[in-house]
This record gives sequence, C-alpha cells and structure tokens, in this order.
Amino acid sequence: MGNSYAGQLKSARFEEALHNSIEASLRCSSVVPRPIFSQLYLDPDQPPFLPEDVKPKVEELDKELVHRYSQNGNLDFSTNQTVNEMEDEEEDEDMSDSSSPPIPYSQKPAPEGSCTTDGFCQAGKDLQLVSLCMEQIDIPAGFLLVGAKSPNLPEHILVCAVDKRFLPDDHGKNALLGFSGNCIGCGERGFRYFTEFSNHINLKLTTQPKKQKHLKYYLVRSSQGVLSKGPLICWKECRSRQSSAVSLSAKPNPSVSPSTTPEGGSANGYKSGFTQTDVANGNANGGRNSVLSSTVSRPMPHSTSPSPGCAAGDQASMSSSGPPKKRHRGWSPGSPVPPPGLAVPVPTIRPAARTEPLLSAPVPQSMLTGILQPQPIPAGETVIVPENLLNNSGVRPVILIGYGTLPYFYGNVGDIVVSPLLVNCYKIPQLENKDLDLLGLTSSQLLSVENMILLTIQYLVQLGPDQIPLREEFEQIMLKAMQEFSLRERSLQMSVQCVSVSPGQLPWLARLIASVSRDLVHVVVTQNSLAEGISETLRSLNEMKHQQKLPDYVVAICTSKIRGSEFCVVVLGQYQSRALAESMLTTSEFLKEISYELITGKVSFLASHFKNTSLGDDLDKLLEKMLQQRGESVIIPFNGDVSECVSSQEAIAMVSTQEPDLDVDTFQIYQPQLTVARKLLSQVCAIADSGNQSLDLGHFSKVDFIVIVPRSEVLVQQTLQRIRQSGVLVDLGLEDNGTAYQRAEKYVVRLDSEIQTKFEVFMKRVKQNPYTLFVLVHDNAHVDLTSAISSSLSHGEPSHGLADRVINCREVLEAFNLLVLQVSSFPYALQTQQSRISSSNEVHWIQFDSGDDAANEDKLYFGLNEYSKSLQWGVTSPLLRCDETFEKMVNTLLERYPRLHSMVIRCYLLIQQYSQALMALTTMASLRDHSTPETLSIMDDLITSPGRDKNGCGHMLVIRVPSVQLAMLAKERLQEVRDKLGLQYRFEILLGNPASELTVEKHFVTRLKAWRGKEQEDWIPRTYQDLEGLPCIVILTGKDPLGETFPRSLKYCDLRLIDSSYLTRTALEQEVGLACCYVSKEAIRGPIVALDLSEKEHEKANGSENESDELLIDLDRPQSNSSAVTGTSGSLADNGVSSSSAADKSQKQAPSVNFQTVAHSSVDEGTFTAGETLKQECDSLGNQMASSTTSKLSSLSSVSQVFRWPAHSAKDSKALRAALPRIVILSKAAYCLLSSQKSGNLPSSSSLLPHADVSWVGSLRPLLHKDMSSEEQSLYNRQWTTARQHHADFSNQGEASGSRSFHPRRLLLTGPPQVGKTGSYLQFLRILFRMLIRLLEVDVYDEEEINANHTENSEITQSSNDHWPDIEIFSKMSFDLSVHDPKYRTISPVYTEQLSRVKQETSKEAKLEEPKKRETVSMMLTKYAAYNTFHHCEQCHQYMDINPAVQISDSTLHAFTFSSSMLGEEVQLHFIIPKSKENHFVFSKQGKHLESMRLPLVSDKNLNAVKSPIFTPSSGRHEHGLLNLYHAMEGISHLHLLVVKEYEMPLYRKYWPNHIMLVLPGMFNNAGVGAARFLIKELSYHNLELERNRLEELGVKRQCVWPFIVVMDDSCVLWNMHSAHEQSSQSLEPGGSSKNVSLKSVLQHIEATPKIVHYAILGVQKWNSKLNARKAKAPFSRCHVHDFILLNIDLTQNVQYDLNRYFCEDVDFNLRTNSSGLLICRFNNFSVMKKHIQVGGQKDFVVKPKIMVSDNLAPIMPLQYVCAPDSEHTLLAAPSQFLLEKFLQHATYKLFPKAVHNFKNPVLAIDCYLNIGLEVAICYISSRPHSVNVNCEGVFFSGLLLYLCDSFVGADLLKRFRFLKGATLCVICQDRSSLRQTIVRLELEDEWQFRLRDEFQTANSSDDEPLYFLTGRHI
Repeated sequence: MGNSYAGQLKSARFEEALHNSIEASLRCSSVVPRPIFSQLYLDPDQPPFLPEDVKPKVEELDKELVHRYSQNGNLDFSTNQTVNEMEDEEEDEDMSDSSSPPIPYSQKPAPEGSCTTDGFCQAGKDLQLVSLCMEQIDIPAGFLLVGAKSPNLPEHILVCAVDKRFLPDDHGKNALLGFSGNCIGCGERGFRYFTEFSNHINLKLTTQPKKQKHLKYYLVRSSQGVLSKGPLICWKECRSRQSSAVSLSAKPNPSVSPSTTPEGGSANGYKSGFTQTDVANGNANGGRNSVLSSTVSRPMPHSTSPSPGCAAGDQASMSSSGPPKKRHRGWSPGSPVPPPGLAVPVPTIRPAARTEPLLSAPVPQSMLTGILQPQPIPAGETVIVPENLLNNSGVRPVILIGYGTLPYFYGNVGDIVVSPLLVNCYKIPQLENKDLDLLGLTSSQLLSVENMILLTIQYLVQLGPDQIPLREEFEQIMLKAMQEFSLRERSLQMSVQCVSVSPGQLPWLARLIASVSRDLVHVVVTQNSLAEGISETLRSLNEMKHQQKLPDYVVAICTSKIRGSEFCVVVLGQYQSRALAESMLTTSEFLKEISYELITGKVSFLASHFKNTSLGDDLDKLLEKMLQQRGESVIIPFNGDVSECVSSQEAIAMVSTQEPDLDVDTFQIYQPQLTVARKLLSQVCAIADSGNQSLDLGHFSKVDFIVIVPRSEVLVQQTLQRIRQSGVLVDLGLEDNGTAYQRAEKYVVRLDSEIQTKFEVFMKRVKQNPYTLFVLVHDNAHVDLTSAISSSLSHGEPSHGLADRVINCREVLEAFNLLVLQVSSFPYALQTQQSRISSSNEVHWIQFDSGDDAANEDKLYFGLNEYSKSLQWGVTSPLLRCDETFEKMVNTLLERYPRLHSMVIRCYLLIQQYSQALMALTTMASLRDHSTPETLSIMDDLITSPGRDKNGCGHMLVIRVPSVQLAMLAKERLQEVRDKLGLQYRFEILLGNPASELTVEKHFVTRLKAWRGKEQEDWIPRTYQDLEGLPCIVILTGKDPLGETFPRSLKYCDLRLIDSSYLTRTALEQEVGLACCYVSKEAIRGPIVALDLSEKEHEKANGSENESDELLIDLDRPQSNSSAVTGTSGSLADNGVSSSSAADKSQKQAPSVNFQTVAHSSVDEGTFTAGETLKQECDSLGNQMASSTTSKLSSLSSVSQVFRWPAHSAKDSKALRAALPRIVILSKAAYCLLSSQKSGNLPSSSSLLPHADVSWVGSLRPLLHKDMSSEEQSLYNRQWTTARQHHADFSNQGEASGSRSFHPRRLLLTGPPQVGKTGSYLQFLRILFRMLIRLLEVDVYDEEEINANHTENSEITQSSNDHWPDIEIFSKMSFDLSVHDPKYRTISPVYTEQLSRVKQETSKEAKLEEPKKRETVSMMLTKYAAYNTFHHCEQCHQYMDINPAVQISDSTLHAFTFSSSMLGEEVQLHFIIPKSKENHFVFSKQGKHLESMRLPLVSDKNLNAVKSPIFTPSSGRHEHGLLNLYHAMEGISHLHLLVVKEYEMPLYRKYWPNHIMLVLPGMFNNAGVGAARFLIKELSYHNLELERNRLEELGVKRQCVWPFIVVMDDSCVLWNMHSAHEQSSQSLEPGGSSKNVSLKSVLQHIEATPKIVHYAILGVQKWNSKLNARKAKAPFSRCHVHDFILLNIDLTQNVQYDLNRYFCEDVDFNLRTNSSGLLICRFNNFSVMKKHIQVGGQKDFVVKPKIMVSDNLAPIMPLQYVCAPDSEHTLLAAPSQFLLEKFLQHATYKLFPKAVHNFKNPVLAIDCYLNIGLEVAICYISSRPHSVNVNCEGVFFSGLLLYLCDSFVGADLLKRFRFLKGATLCVICQDRSSLRQTIVRLELEDEWQFRLRDEFQTANSSDDEPLYFLTGRHI
C-alpha cells in the first residue's frame, strides 16, 4: 500500500501527514480525525488494543497487521494520500479500457452561449499544442505548463498551466491534494477544482475528472523555442502496474498477495486492503467468510464473496476509507441504480458498487470491471454502530445486502455482520434465448426492484421460526415469479410494466405483506438513504429492553427519487442471525473459530454453567460420592443387570462362554458390484476405441494399481483389509500368496506429508513398466479439492492441495499407461463447468430396481432417499429423528452466550445430557426428567443390551463431533462419568480421530477375540467393522466423515451437532451417509409400500451420492441366513464371484448389455461377443482358464476361498438377526432439510449448493427435479456450477469456453455412500486384467486330425532332417485322398482302398454324435501374429494408416478386365490401390491405365521380401479379419491384396485404408468362397501372362517369372515351426519341440524349395496341441492342404476352382489337381494356427421365404430346400447352389439309401466332390483323359452323382463302372432342358429307371435360376 517507510520521521512525510490531517478535518463533518502524531509515531507492528470479545483468527494471530486503528476505531492512512490518489488514477485508466460500458459522467451543462468545441476553452480560445507551440505564454511563478489529453481528440494535447505544488515530484510523491490551474487560452485564473477546470477546457469526460488521469505530460521548449511534449508526469512510482503491486505488498500485509492484487478491480490506494481475493485470505470458501470474528481489531479485512475471477460477478470490490474524502465513490444521480456492492464488517467501510453483466465470462485478472465514480456523499450515508450493541441486545445483527448501495459503517463494527447471501438473487443476468426457453421466460428483465422487494418480504414472512433464508430457495421463488409474469405477458400480450409496482405503492404493499407475520418482519421506509433505516434499527435494538420481543427481520427500504428504490434486510432473530453468520464460515474456518474459543478460554463461563447437574448439584462431587459408595466393585460387564456388581478382577476375567453368531463380514462381491465393474470396463474399452489414441489396450499385459485415500487411519486399514480379502493382488499376479498379506500396504497410500515420496516411487514404476497398465484409484475424491497453488498461498492446512499435486501433476496426465479412477459418493465438486472428467467417462452405480434384482437379493440398500421416505411410514419410532427438547435447551443457551459458536454450546449440552442419562440410569433416578427422552433411550439401550446377552454383545452409538478439541473433551468427560459409575467394563468409549489408529481397552480386545474365535494372538481391531458387537460409543471427529464403514451393530448416529453450518449438499449428505447401509428385506417389509422401491433409483437423484466405497460387503447379511442366501440369490454360485450364473443374470440388466456392445467392438481379437463377454471376464476368477499367463490354479485356490459364502455350523438354526437401518438423531436445521418437502420433491438438501468449493453460475437456473438420475444430475451440475478460484479444477478452463480439456484417461465412479464401490473397483481391476490377457490371447482351434486311420502308409519317405522335399522321392509318393482337416469332420469321406476295410460300426457311432462345438484353446499372441483392426501400436501405425488427416481419396480405383473361358465372358475387376502401394503395379505411360501387377523372378533372392503376392478373401470381417500382417511379415515389403465383395468394399476401405483391395463384380455379391478363389486364380493367371509378355520384351524368359501366389484365410493368426528331437538315450518318448515363427520365415522357407515350379500346391499342416507329442511323421506329405496355400497358377492353369461352391471348394480343387497328376506338398514341419472368429466368414445364409407371409414362421428345414418343379412350394430367397449343397448334406438317406454306412460300396462322383453326408463315402473319379484315379476294380457302387457334367463325361465312361442293384442316381443340371439332354446323351435310361415324380428343383423362384435334378434307380 504505497510507501513502505514505517515509523521513521522525515520532514517530507511530516508535511504530507500534516496536509492530510488538515484536509481530512476540513472535509469530515462526522468523525474526529486521527491525531497527526499518532499517525506518524504509532508502530505499525504493534497489535492494537483488543477488547475482551474481539479476537483475530487463530491462524492470523502471528501475522503482521497492516491496518492500524486509532482509539476511535478509524482507519489510519499512514501512507501517502497522494499515492492513493495516484493509484485511483491508474485504476480509472484501466477501467476506461475495460470491456464494461462506461457509465456516462453527468457534467454540468456549459453556460449559455459558451463555446463547446473540442480543443477550445469555453471562451472559444484554442488550447491545442499544435496551435500554441510557437507562441510565448506567460505563466505565474510556481506554475508549469502541462499537457492534458482530451478523449475526443486523441491525437491532440491541450495546454494548461498548473501550480506545481499540486503535481508530483520525480518520485511520484509529495503532490498536494487538490488542484490550482489557469486557462492559457482566455487567461481565466484560479480554478480550484479540476472538475471545474476540465469543464472549462471542454475535456468532455465520460468518467470522473481526475488530474492524475488527464494531466499527462510536462511541456518543454526546445532550443528553437518550439513548445513540445515532454516527459510523462510521474503520478506514480515507475508508472507501472507491477510497481503498484510491489508497493502494495511491500508491507507485510497478509491480505494482499503480490500475484493477486489487481484482482477485484483496482489497486486503488484506499481499496487495496480490501480487494484481496479469497485465496489471499486463506479463505477456502469464497462466499462464506469468517465475518463473525471481524471486529475493530480484525487484522485482516475479509471479502465476503468470491472474486470475479472465479465467480464471474460474485464479488464487488471493497473500499474502505478513513474520514470521507472529497472524492467518495457513489452513483451519480442520473445513472441507473447499479447492482449493489458488498460490504464487509471492517472498520469504517464503504462498499463500492459494481456494474458488470453478471454472467460475463470469467474476467482475466488484469481487466477491471465496472466504472466507479466519485460523488460527494452527505454525512447521512454513514451508519455508526452503537457501542456494546452485542452486550446490550444479545444479538449480532446480520445485514443481508439487497439492492442498491450499502452505507459506510463506523464505530463498533465488530458487532454486525454483512452477508452477501441473497445479493446474487437480485442481480438478474441477461440470458441467451435458449436459456430463456429452458426456464420458460420471455425475457430476463421481468422483475422490477419493487417486485423483488415484495418477494423478499413475502419469503421472509413464510419462513418458520427455526428456518433461515436459503439462497437456493429464494432463487426458485424469483424464478417462479418470473415464469408467472412471462405467462401473464404471453396471455395478455402486454408489457409487464403494467403489473409492476410503483415506488409510491411500495411502502404500503410492503407493510401490508409484513403485517401477517405476527410481528416477526418489520418494514422501515426512508426517503434519503438506507443508512437512516439501518441506523434507526440498530439504535432501537441497542436501546431495547431484554423482555421486549424483537422482530426476526427488519426490511429497510429507501424510496429515493434520485436513486430509485433500494433495500436491505437486517436480521435480528436470535437464532436466524447466529445461523446466518455461522453459515458464512467454511468448515475449516468454523473449526478454527471453535479451537480459538477453546484455546483462549472464552468457554469458561459455559463450562462453569455445566459444572452442575440440571438439579443444581455439583456434578464432580456427586460422582465422587457414587464412587465411594461403590467401593472396589464395578457393574457386571455383561449377562446381568446394571444393579449387579462384581470386583474389577472378576470383571476383567469374564469372557463369553460360547461364540456369538456375530456377523463378521466375509468379503463377497455381489451382483450389482459385478455389473458396475463391467460398466467400468466397458468405459475403458470405449476410451480405447475412441480413436484419439489415448489408450492402447493391446499394448499391455499386466495391471497394477495404487489406491489413494484421504487422511484417515481407519480408512487405510479398511481398504487394506478389502484388498487382502479380495485376493486381487494374487489374481493380478502382483504378489505371491504368501507375501500378499504384508505387501498389500504398498498399494494404499494416504494423502499426508509422506505421499510425495511414496508417489514418486509409484510413478517410477509407471515409467519403468510401459507394458503394465496402472490404475490410480483416488478414493473419496471429493474430500480435498483445494488447488496446490491456492493452498501454498493461503498457508492453509499442510494437507491442502495434496490431492491436486498428485492427481493433476504433469506425469500423471501424460503417462499413457496410467488410468485415473476417481471414486466418490458425492461427486458434485468434480462435476463443474471446469471438470477434468468427460461426462461420458462417468460410471454411475446401477439404479436400484424393484424387479428381479431386489427379489433375489436378501439385502436392500438403505440410503439417504430411503431415510427421507421413511418419514412417511408413520411408524412410532422413526429412523430420522429430531430431538425437540434438546433444541429448546440449545436455544435458551444460545441467548445466554451470544459470543460463542453454537457448536460449542451444543457440544457442552450434549456431554451433559449423556452424563446425566448415565447417572439417571444407574444411580440417580431423579435426573431422568432432566435428560431428553432421545438421549435416555439411547443410553438405556447401550447399557442394558450387554446385560441381556450371554456374550456381552451390544450396540454401537456414533456421536459426530467435527471439532477435534471438542471431541477429546467429550471423550474425557464421558469416560470420567462412566468410570466413576463403574461402567468401565460394560461399554467402551472411543475417539474416532482420522489422524490416529483405534485404541481399545485390553479387556474389550480380549472379548472381541473370544467372539471371533480364531484370531491370532496379536490381533487388534483396526477398523470400525472389527468392533462388530462391542457395546461402545464412538465419538467421530474430523472435518468430514471419510467413508469409513461401520459394523452392523451400529444402531444410533447422533448428528445433533450438525446444524446450519452444514448448508452445502456434500457437507450435509456425507454426515447422514454415515448411517447408510444394506438392510434385511424383512426390516422394511412392513412399510415397504411407502418405501416404493422403484424410487430407489432416485437414490442418486437426491444426490445421496455415494460416500464411501464400501464393498457391498453386505453390511448386513446375518450369518445364520447365509445358507439360504446361496439358494435365493442365484447371483453367485459356490465358486463365489466368478460363477457364470452371475454372468447370465447380469445379462438381464440393461447396463451389462451396453457393455457387451462396447466390448465387442473394442476388445481385440474379437473375443468378446455378446454371449461370451461376461463369461470371459469372470473366467479369471472362476474357471481359471488355462492360459499361459493366468496364475496357476494351485496358487489361486486359497484366494478363491475368500469369495465363498461364509461356512456355517449348527448355529444356523438360531433366530434370524435382521440387519436394521440405523437410527439417526439430527439437529432441527438438518432435519428440516432432509425431511421430504411438500409435493414430494427431493429432500431439499439436493437443491443446496453442491459443494463449498463450487458456486452457482447464475441465479436463474431450472430446478433439480425429483426424477433426475445421477447422470442427469451430473449434467445439471456441469452446466450450472463453476469451480471457485481455490478449487483444483479452476485452472482447467481455456480462453474460449469450448476449449476445456477433459483428461482422456480419467474416469469417475459414483454411487451412494456405503453401497459397495470399493468391491466394485477391485473387481474392475480383476476383469480389466482378465481382458488384457484376453487381448493378448487368442482362441485358436485345437483339434486332432481326422481319418488318421484311413491314411495310406506310403513306403517312400524322406529323412526327417530334410528342410525341403526332394522332388524325385516326393513324386513317387502316392496322394493321400482322405481329408484330415478337423473342420471337415462332418463331410463325406473320400473313398480309398483302406476306407473300404474300415468296419462300418465305427461310423454308426459317428452318426449319434451331434455336431459339437469345435475345440479351441487360448494362446498368447506373439510378436509374429496377424491382427485385426483393434490392434494399434507404434510400429504398424503407418501400415494401418488410420491417420484421419490422410483422406481415403489417397487411393485410386482401377478397372482391370480379362476374359475367362469358364465364365465365357469378359470379367471386370476393380483394384483400389493406395498411393503408397502403386510401386507394385505397372501403369501405362499416358493414361495411368493399370496394365499389370509386378511379379518377381524365380531367381530373385531378396531376404527382405517375399516373392508371392498374398491374396486374402474376406467377407463380413472388416473389423475382425486378421488382415494386419505387418508383424507376421516382420515389417518387410510384401504385396497383400484383400479380396472383397462389392457391397462390402466401403466398410473394408474404411477400416483398412492402406490395403490394396480387389473388388469382385457385383454379380458375385451372394456367391460363396469358391467364386473368390476362382477369380483370384483366373486373375493371377491372366496377370502372369501379361507380366511374362512385359518381361519378355526386357529379355527375361517366360518361365523365369514367379508363378506362385499365396491364398490365405483371414483367420490365420500364428505360424509355428516343429522340429523332431535328436534321437538320444534320454528322449525315449517320441515328440519334438515347436517355436513360433513369422509368416515371412515360413513363406521364405517354402519359396526356397528346390525345383519349386514343379509343385502345383504347397501348404502347411493345421496346428493342434498334440502335434509335438506324437511320434515324428514324415517331414512332407502328399495330401490335402487347406487355409494357407502357395498355388502355382502356371501348372494349375487347367484346373479350376468351382466358382459356384459354398462348401468344400478346396477339397474339390485338391482332388482335381491331384487327378491331373500334379504334386501337392504339405510341409509338416510348419503349422498354422487358425483363430476362432465368431463373425463373418463362410457363414450360412439365413434361409427365408422370398415373400414373407408372417413374421413368426417356423425355421425352414434343409429338406424343404428342394421341391417338385412347378409346385406350389414356398419359394426361398437364397442362391440355388447354396440350397442344393445344404440339401445334399442332409438328404443322404433319401438320395443314397444303399450307401449309408456302407464304405465298401461308395457313391461314384465324377469330376466333382460334394458333401453328401458323413455316412456315405464318395469315390472321386476324373473323366479327363490321362488322369490319375483311385483303383476301383471290383468295386460295386451304391450310387452315382453327376453334377453339371461336361462333354468329357460320356456314356462309354459310365459303362466302365458297376453298380449294386437298387443303387441310386442323382443327375444335377443348370435347367430342365439340359437335364433331359444329359440323360439322353449319357444313355442313362438303358440302366437306370426314372419316374416323373423323381424330378426336383431347388426351391428358388425362376428368376433366381434354380438348379434341377433327377433321381433314379439302377435296374
């Protein structure tokens, strides 16, 4: 604040002080100015005199005092007044630049006829420097020429002459106040006021004229004599904003921090002390300040509302001043009435008002808001607070700022409090149209001031005697009023002005409304200023006699003609004024306040009052007397009446004889927890899928975690216990079974001073393990939300801001392998406009339904909503109670001790009540009437229940005492009373202090151990749950309850100390949250209708949001009931959590359905599909799938024990102990808020401000209505609340409103208190791990080869060490016709001579087995795997090219046409070629026409490439097909073409933009896989010819061009190499080893085969798990190959795939190839693994009728796929070939009855292999000349199958074969005519007999070209 010379005397300083003093005395009419010498010599460091009742805040006692007070309490301006003036000037300057519109400054009109031109004086003379620069100007001695700036002539300077005494020296000091100047134009002299002078020279200012602002430059003459602009006038030191801040903080001023000075709007000399931000005040809660304690001696003034920076319009700057100076700020008569400013109760204050739109965006700190104008203020605008006001009246009045400007307060200002509670309700913001529509308003300017005044009075009148005004309640009243005006305006079509009240009517109407208040609301109306009304009220209050009844509220209204109506409310009600003042303090502040009162001994009067009992006896003496009467004996600990006594030795030795049936909670996970864990998992999958690459789940193989909890020893132990019992450490593979118990501690960290080091260790782990996904769980995340910056500024509690330092530090935000999960029951403060968590990343606890769920669970959650509703049950002993007697006693005491905080009084009274109740129940029955009935019944229950129990079990009572000092006092007092009454063995009294561990007396620990039976010697209770059954009182202290779970034996929660200081939703709800728990259904069966379970979903809605994350540990499952539970609950079978029945059940719930959809789309490797999703998550827990990484079953068995239902012995037969809801005793204030309001709204606690660290965005907002789910509430809070400046999220706002950053890897789990969130997130960790393993695993088929016994033993083999086949040996081997691929186990075997020897019985059994599910096994993916779209990693990022910046248009479309002899027409295929792949193709020089695809040469040897192009046909698997071969090919160059159907092309192109696509013509959209393979082969052969021609021109021989292509399925995932053991003495058992290899190495190896061009097809075998175990087979086989083949398109030019086929096309092709005499070689030392993909591929058509008659048709059986030609049969919409193949598979018995189970007599099939059923063997014969066929001499065939036969099949060929009598024939042709021709051509009627009715067609319509076939019998 200006100059920093403190006490030293300087002559300059003396002059200045003298000048100030004289000027002050001249100006001041009302107050004696401060003596000059005291100004100069008072030591600023010396604390002023403290009157008895005055106290500074405790934490500030040690701070330096800045403001010094004189004896009469006036502010001392020891700093240079001139500097103050200068600072004013600087501020004005800034204001004029600020964005808010200036308030027009009203100037006196210029005298008649005078000149008003800019740049000229009123006499018309030119004053511009340009005109006068050459003139000689005479000025008097002591005057200087200076330049003034005119706002209207920015480029000109006006010349003035000013007395230099009124200008500053070079240091910016010593300018006298005032002004003296002359006009150099007309020569008029002696202007004594700058205002006059500025008028004269026509400055035409819009703001208050000030010399500091408008006199800018000294003017100097140059050597040429030209007058020009000289240096700036140094009005301030250094003329810079920084220096003002520095000078402000140069004094040790706790209230001004350098960084925040300009905040509230000025660095104004006399304001600076009062403009600090809340942060600087150490005031954790902007709008609720310690105003109680502000008094004359207050070391630091308090602003009373959030600063504009944080609440956009909540704060008005405070100005304080000494004697009113000439330039006081006020509102000019002409200006509109501004919104009121705020006043602070500090000595002599004057609130400066502010005008700025309320909802303006948060203002940058340097910008100033509102323009303040000086106005002379009459003495009447000040209020002098009478001395001893509080002592005389017993009331400390609270002044609620209303509308208009409050006056100054002088004198004894410590006895009043100024509250901004309702001020924002009167500032009605300008709203946008969409907000107006939402609120149902026509405009936001509907209420006049008069209307607002009347509404306020009406509101006050209707408040009950024990209610205080609530901002939220009043805002809704204002909103409703505006809505009614809007309705009226719409209906009457007229302006609302018609219905507004005129100022003249106002006083009458106001008094009329107040008249019904039974004198509780008074109205005082004045004409001149509010000050009169307030003074009058305070004066009458001071003089009032004690017997007189005070009104609760006085509404002071000023109806001034000049300023319009203004008003404020003075609260005088004893209860109301105290409650309002106390509610302005934050929790931390009032706790400091209380500790201050205790430390300074202010409570001594109260303590002495309570020394006596209510009967007047001395309490201590009475107790001593009782102690002596009792002597050595004590009251029996249990199993006996209170009157029985035993010696203390006996009491200690008493131990229960039998184990009681205690509910010692075993850890279980319940269905809702499973569901919520899945919701969390699905959200994580959604983040991974979101495409912004913030999370790559495929990257991780492990899960690790840390749980951060608030500072509570019990909570740490409780979380540790949960982690140990859940076995999660072992399940995640983090710890071994043996060490998990000890090591658990490193996973739970509490937010205290040591967290920094522990957290650094954790972050180091995060950095060192990039493949581990870490989850940071921030439990009870709402507890400490202070930002690290503000906590360091405010010197607050050391723990403040720790959470922010940890959770929001840069490493956490940037670590790609770290998820942050914030868990909270009361998440409101995390859901603001600045929230860091995206609303889509919030996971809300599932709604409680009354449906199946509730029916299955024997426990129901009983939360805040249920408590509220229980009030309507109409039962005699309600669960929520208010102790009216206690409240009456409190009110009496509050009147007697007005200076003490009410919580102190309540606490002392409570101690007395409990003490007297104890005495009344044991010895002094006379005290019964002096204890409240509530207290008495609680204590009675507590003392007698152990007496009635053989084991000493009893109830727990929790008394909530937030102040630690009061709690310690309560514990000591109650313990003393208990011990003296001899009850020390009856019940325990514990202090529940978050900072320390539980300490329980030794004999109680012994008793607890005896009950538990099998605990270790050193066991001690560490959590409240460990106290199950112990009769005890827990005095729970600490600022907030932190989510500790209480045992079921907790019966009473005493919250009588929780009163009007708890007026935010979080504060109130978390207190009541202590009582929330699960209760037995029976407990609420009676009034269940009233409970209306369907409403449980509002659980969230009323924001009972969750408070502690307690595992559904089933707070209340009675043990004896559990055996029944297993039967009823159905949700968990015996293997605990992981049973699949749990999964099935959850599928009924909507939430889990979302999960499946997300999970499938997101989980890699497609393992998650709807049916299996849930099973898989649970597998890890239950079935423990045998995966290579899952922990072994043995190590897990002990863990799974943990999940079992508790085992029960004979004690099950005991009576059921129902778990009941707890009984809660509330203070009146809390009871009113929680008891449901009329019209069944939410408990109104939900409409309170959600949390002390947030503020409402504006006063107009829709109501939070009762049906809001917690998701909707979250969106509501995100829209309507904003973080205060000290909130950790405050910094999370961009320049533009839209640029707020959500942290992508942060989730929020919310659920009501004690609902089971801990169990849920532990389960989430488990299923997350399971899923990561699933992502790293793949299900591959594991099936042994079939038909192994039909194999022909070829005599010729190669040695097993050969790498490649030797063509000489290989070509002599015979081809094995049997199909061995297990996927073909249901097809017809191919006839061989061996097959005919197989006994038919075996095949009969085969008929019996249903087609069983194919066997799969889970394998870990390796670095060589092929992947689908869900895999993302750095390496293959380019390959996948999912960069959104790269447009799809980067690939080009090329048509490629060739003629096909098979199709008999030209075929046009389309290639889609990405730019990056064009190098693989040849284009024509000119038109970019695609000519061919480049092929390498046979002789090429490039280790970094494979030669063969790879074709992958794929359908229906754009996401799940394994088309990413980057890793399988080890990143080397390769040519990979996807072959897709035309209609699927856009999808494939979207997912695989960087792949070459070969698009099949549209005619093949419905074709099967045969067509794709046919076209691949045709295209490749055509391309081979083109390349040969192209390369021939370059001199390459035709046969040198590489003729192979690879055709590979889209489900090939891994490749293995197998090597046989070296034969040595050790390895007696056969077998070998295998290792995973890349596709590249497999292909390169096969491509290196010597003389490779002589092989037609090369392939590898299909993997199965027994491959290595079996004895080594030949390294190469000549047999069928499938799925992954190298195809020689040159050799197989004349062998075609059957393009019509849907099934077995490869078996058919292999048989044709072999019969052509070509070599097919299978490399047995390689195998391919095929992944089980549930979607797409060769899936069956759903066969439906072409014309749907009705929706629910029975499924159509395959035998209905054919029909008689021209019949009325239902025609089907499916391809004819598909129908035929399906029909043949199922029609075996009808078509070939002789062949069934008769492999000796196979069916003869010529030139085709079709599957005609497992029971029939097919003998494949090729009709081509020179073909190789099976020897069928002597074979009689049981049937003949002719399928689309060509001209090679002739009658003479058929005559070679012999058939059984009665053998059957089936001839299949394209149409009826070719069918007849074939029969004639083949002369079939000679040997076969046909009947007309034996002709059939496939059941398509004729436009779908059905196939026709004829059957016949052999004659």
